[in-house]
Amino acid sequence: MRTLIYLLIGILFGITMFKSEAASWFRIYEMFKFESFHMYGIIGSALVIGIIVVQLIKRLNIKSFYGEKIHFHPKAKSFSRYMIGGVLFGLGWALAGACPGPMFTLIGAGYIPILVVIAASLLGTFVYGLLKDKLPH
Repeated sequence: MRTLIYLLIGILFGITMFKSEAASWFRIYEMFKFESFHMYGIIGSALVIGIIVVQLIKRLNIKSFYGEKIHFHPKAKSFSRYMIGGVLFGLGWALAGACPGPMFTLIGAGYIPILVVIAASLLGTFVYGLLKDKLPH
């Protein structure tokens, strides 16, 4: 039953990404050229909603689907790791024209060439897994 719930949430997320044009290469291109507010509005809205939901979870002690308490662990503060990671993520996003969420949305919409991007992202994840112990964290 939980798998069905997750599947329905994923489908709803995909439809929302596609209809809001957040999966559109053109909208992403506009964003990186600072020509349109559209994507910044979507990202900003997601940020605000995320902050509100996290605060509600913390203050109302909302539990997970499994009935377990949700714990938030503080992250290590480090400028260089987040700057380098953000730049790499942004470069990949700009080159591919999609970040991980919309990549799968684009498959569902019938854009078959995105399979090359997904294959490359899986390969990159595999390589990271191999090198993880040798990288600074």
